[in-house]
Amino acid sequence: MREFSLPALYEVPADGNLTDIVRRNAAQYPEVAVIARKVGGVWQDVTARAFLAEVHAAAKGLIASGIQPGDRVGLMSRTRYEWTLLDFAIWSAGAITVPVYETSSPEQVQWILSDSGATACVVETDAHAAAVESVRESLPALKNVWQIEAGAVEELGRAGHGISDASVEERSSLAKADDPATIVYTSGTTGRPKGCVLSHRSFFAECGNVVERLRPLFRTGECSVLLFLPLAHVFGRLVQVAPMMAPIKLGCVPDIKNLTDELASFRPTLILGVPRVFEKVYNSARAKAQADGKGKIFDKAADTAIAYSKALDTPSGPSLGLKIKHKTFDKLVYSKLRAVLGGRGEYAISGGAPLGERLGHFFRGIGFTVLEGYGLTESCAATAFNPWDRQKIGTVGQPLPGSVVRIADDGEVLLHGEHLFKEYWNNPGATAEALADGWFHTGDIGTLDEDGYLRITGRKKEIIVTAGGKNVAPAVIEDRIRAHALVAECMVVGDGRPFVGALVTLDEEFLGRWAAEHGKPQGSTPASLREDPDLLAALQTAVDDGNAAVSKAESVRKFRVLPTQFTEESGHLTPSLKLKRNVVAKDFANDIEAIYAK
Repeated sequence: MREFSLPALYEVPADGNLTDIVRRNAAQYPEVAVIARKVGGVWQDVTARAFLAEVHAAAKGLIASGIQPGDRVGLMSRTRYEWTLLDFAIWSAGAITVPVYETSSPEQVQWILSDSGATACVVETDAHAAAVESVRESLPALKNVWQIEAGAVEELGRAGHGISDASVEERSSLAKADDPATIVYTSGTTGRPKGCVLSHRSFFAECGNVVERLRPLFRTGECSVLLFLPLAHVFGRLVQVAPMMAPIKLGCVPDIKNLTDELASFRPTLILGVPRVFEKVYNSARAKAQADGKGKIFDKAADTAIAYSKALDTPSGPSLGLKIKHKTFDKLVYSKLRAVLGGRGEYAISGGAPLGERLGHFFRGIGFTVLEGYGLTESCAATAFNPWDRQKIGTVGQPLPGSVVRIADDGEVLLHGEHLFKEYWNNPGATAEALADGWFHTGDIGTLDEDGYLRITGRKKEIIVTAGGKNVAPAVIEDRIRAHALVAECMVVGDGRPFVGALVTLDEEFLGRWAAEHGKPQGSTPASLREDPDLLAALQTAVDDGNAAVSKAESVRKFRVLPTQFTEESGHLTPSLKLKRNVVAKDFANDIEAIYAK
């Protein structure tokens, strides 16, 4: 199939903007908890009425401080209650939010704030404030900087005492659906990040249709979602805005370091995450079972869960014997895994990278269905996702209702719909190229099946052509290899080479555990173990699993373990954890040559 679309389930209000959400919630659901914040380690609910009051108080402070309609306001912070509060406050002041990753370097901060022409910026920490201050001389438009940890919200509240409610209502109503809501800078795998202008219409079309298509997951007064993704990433903003539209309760935590504890205390019914989160849950559970001498039981339980899930897709369904085994393992293993995920949830939505069919079947088999989706910054997050009632594991689902997915003659995925971005800020050339012929050209390669389910098979610019002329899409095999507990990152190489190879970095968290279990010296590092025969044998199983998904010509023949990590700080990953392939290839050129040395 070359093209597929679904009718819209949500009608975007022509004269509305995202501030309508918090006003509507306060009017229709005044006592419903729409968000929760942690105070002294304890979750405290904030009702729709109270949240609107806090949003308006902060908006008054912004107005009193000179923020004008259409001004750009930077927001540099980890995910926390104040991020969401200030996002809606910026909109309520008639301004446009410009997210900045909290890990950004001063140079990146300078580029985003200068390119967007930001007149103000809210930062979280002393380090963030120092980063902005170090480049302030090159930011002539920047007038105000507030710091969350230094009382930014309270400071804005005091500053806004003289601003009337009517002034905020007037400002809140200025922006219309097609006006910019935010400028999200792409993470920039090559070159400088581009400012992606997303309108209020983009978010309404995106979040309204997601909520309606997945309505059983967004029941007001019953459901809740825990947000731990960075809000500078568009997927994080989807996780923020969609619950507000439903509305259901939203909780915010800054990272995934203590995620299991946060899940246990907040107990969400819905989780939205990236594959690495679900891989960690699986690998951690398996490693714990092995440490407790129950590794074989866990593996049998995992195999049973996968078989059970696969059987659900057959006409006859699971056999009686499989049902009995599944029920037994549910008591022994699956129920404990669901408890780790908070104990209340039945569904998750995964995006940002492919999840992999094995993990998809595993989680559905344990009673926690992960619905995989696909999107880009330019599509305001999800442009396709699996419906809750008709999941096809291994695909990224059907198009967002109200949108169209088309497969071009060369296999590129093209998009059309109200959720798409308006333009790249200050970059008409890039805008014209990306939106040629009225379609957004994603740069991704994919296929549509007869039911309109999309599979992403690679990226046009990442296609490797071997010396033998074989076209290889790295993503498929990389994702399979990366699913192994010992693997942190994997990058396939082989452009112009006789065969496909791979660079592998090690997950240091699991390396220590693996080293202890295999009698390696205490304190072993990736550098000390990179040539270890036992380690290489373990990694070969990961490579073999990856190779099983591709043809022999596309398979990895040799791999090389690197002594270091790919990190954002090292310059090898973007803030959204995408590989900067050209940088990796340059910095590890000797290791690539070693793969092909005779």
